[in-house]
Amino acid sequence: MKDKKKLLWEYVEAIVTALILALIIRTYIVQAFKIPSGSMIPTLLIGDHILVNKFLFGTHIPFTDKKILIFRKPEKGDIIVFKYPENPKKDFIKRVVATEGDVIAERDKVVYVNGKLVMEPFVQHYDQNMRFGSDPRDNFGPLIIPKDKVFVMGDNRDQSYDSRYWGFVDIKQVRGKALIIYWSWNPNNWVRFNRIGRLIE
Repeated sequence: MKDKKKLLWEYVEAIVTALILALIIRTYIVQAFKIPSGSMIPTLLIGDHILVNKFLFGTHIPFTDKKILIFRKPEKGDIIVFKYPENPKKDFIKRVVATEGDVIAERDKVVYVNGKLVMEPFVQHYDQNMRFGSDPRDNFGPLIIPKDKVFVMGDNRDQSYDSRYWGFVDIKQVRGKALIIYWSWNPNNWVRFNRIGRLIE
């Protein structure tokens, strides 16, 4: 009987330890996310499952907005997961296009940062028609990025709801940097083996 109790306690210890480690890893080191929309096509597809590096931009102190152990701030070109400013319960994923102090503008679908054309080979345009006036999709700015903020856009530039519409992302709301695709399904639930293990850049 004692051996059975000892064995049961060892199982309980192992399970509790594993759960604590999983919680720590998920909270502070790496977290899995699923891509639900096509705003980052062709870089990320609907059905991609990704891992996000959560410690690179700092570790959140529980129950506060403060971060510690910050290795660096988000940089231009980073693909980040963040709390959607208009509904922090939702997570969004976009690419950083401009950071604090930068001046950004878009003219006829072409983005300029600090007056220089931004080379964006990853960007895709489906709609060749231009939008003007109050719609900022193809023309906006110039805008100055405030301190501790970033300006983000989707790679699927004509079909992305991003900073052009709702403004800047506070770096305190950034959850992490997209790292790797660890699993991928297409809409018909076929595994996309060619995407598994692909680094996100």
